Amino acid sequence: EKYIKFVKERTEIELSYAKQLRNLSKKYQPKKNSKEEEEYRYTSTRAFLATLNEMNDYAGQHEVISENMTSLITGELTRYVQELKQERKSHFHDGRKAQQHIETCWKQLEASKRRFERDCKEADRAQQYFEKMDADINVTKADVEKARQQAQLRHQMAEDSKAEYSSTLQKFNSEQHDHYYTHIPNIFQKIQEMEERRIVRIGESMKTFAEVDRQVIPIIGKCLDEITKAAESIDHKNDSQLVIEAFKSGFEPPGDIDFEDFTQPMKRTVSESSLSNSRGDGKSEPKFGGKSKGKLWPFIKKNKPPPPPPASASPSAVPNGPQSPKQQKEPLSHRFNEFMTSKPKIHCFRSLKRGGAGPEDFSNLPPEQRRKKLQQKVDELNKDIQKEMDQRDALTKMKDVYIKNPQMGDAASVDHRLAELGQNIEKLRLEVQKFEGWLAEVEGRLPLRTDQARRQSGLYEAQNTAAVNSCAQDRESPDGSYTEEQSQETEMKVPATDFDDEFDDEEPLPTIGTCKALYTFEGQNEGTISVAEGEMLYVIEEDKGDGWTRIRRNEDEEGYVPTSYVEVYLDKNAKGAMTYI
Repeated sequence: EKYIKFVKERTEIELSYAKQLRNLSKKYQPKKNSKEEEEYRYTSTRAFLATLNEMNDYAGQHEVISENMTSLITGELTRYVQELKQERKSHFHDGRKAQQHIETCWKQLEASKRRFERDCKEADRAQQYFEKMDADINVTKADVEKARQQAQLRHQMAEDSKAEYSSTLQKFNSEQHDHYYTHIPNIFQKIQEMEERRIVRIGESMKTFAEVDRQVIPIIGKCLDEITKAAESIDHKNDSQLVIEAFKSGFEPPGDIDFEDFTQPMKRTVSESSLSNSRGDGKSEPKFGGKSKGKLWPFIKKNKPPPPPPASASPSAVPNGPQSPKQQKEPLSHRFNEFMTSKPKIHCFRSLKRGGAGPEDFSNLPPEQRRKKLQQKVDELNKDIQKEMDQRDALTKMKDVYIKNPQMGDAASVDHRLAELGQNIEKLRLEVQKFEGWLAEVEGRLPLRTDQARRQSGLYEAQNTAAVNSCAQDRESPDGSYTEEQSQETEMKVPATDFDDEFDDEEPLPTIGTCKALYTFEGQNEGTISVAEGEMLYVIEEDKGDGWTRIRRNEDEEGYVPTSYVEVYLDKNAKGAMTYI
């Protein structure tokens, strides 16, 4: 029983260890649909994932040890202990029975002995009485004869008691001999054999204890070999190449700067391959608002002002906005000076951290990153279109069944859903066309858009504003929070130390209207603001297609709320205000 208790505690330790190993493996497993999952394309992280999986199998082997010890040792020994208890109880019962028997024989011998002694004494007294009566001359002959007969009777009884005592003594001696030389030794021999079997069984259990451990050693060794194999499969060159492919910008290095001859009274020109092209001489892409691309200077020194980030990084950036007016070319030295000393105008640092403020066409990203994001967006939209088409086909088949068998349902009941699916498919196709156009532009299949193309694009955006807002509102969660998948990928990480000076001098945005809260919104995310139902607030930035409107309560409180939660009344005379639909 002591050994059983020891094995039980060992099995509990094994189970606890296995559970802790499994929890450890689960803790470091990549979460689904998270950024961590993207990291597991590298060989080092895949090796770590393989290590976690092997650790899980390693924990399983410790569970096997616990299960085998429980079934082969604890369970078997528990049943065996019960059998031993029953057997020992039987042997003790036989011993007590033999002891009781010999004690009974002893009592019979003592009783026979006392009876023989009593009869002998009575016979002596009867004989003395007879002799006394026979010597007395005054006693009649009849009394003497009676005394003689009584004496003879007592002598006979004494002889009978003697014979019985002798027989009982012989029987007791025989029983005593059998008890001490046969019965009791046999009982002790059985108990000894039982104990020897118990000892042998404990030894066998100890061997099983070791064998259970030994059986899982090959599998544990295989797990360790797989971990070693995973570690050896790490390819640092391949991982570096993956990082390069994932984060390469696609920017072309700037060309040589042309020599500017100030001794000649000729028109100074700027090399087409110089850095001034990044500034844009009237041909800059509209998404950057004519500003320089800050990513050209990733290793700029701290004592120099940071390069201006894309103007579309803030929530107020409007995709396909108006093109910056053409500016007269200036000498490169002036342009380079302005490029290095100009300070970016950022509306609010909260808008950078909010994550959903990136432009729809990803124009704030380098060319290669922008191409990847656009391609990913096109693929997602195509998947959504396929889902909608599958639903439409299923409903069409259902409608045909209803038409053929009216008793199964009303065919007109699915018309509304079919029309809704058709509208959704058309909206998604328009979205695909839009993103494919941007993708073609990035890949160089289409020329850069002219002023007329930009105006057409602006008209296209105005026509699809309602569709975009509808899609944005569909992504709102029940508590009013809003999550945009693209925003997590295009989130900008801006060091606070680089912008602290800028926000101290930031001018508050002008009010462009008012709004009334239709519902209560708890602004728990950074950059949002809580509003109560029926509350009147000021609008300082309208919805730019991402489903959020920027409002202000007072000079110190401003933030974003879902557009669907407020009713906006824009001031037509306000600068930058648009007609509210």
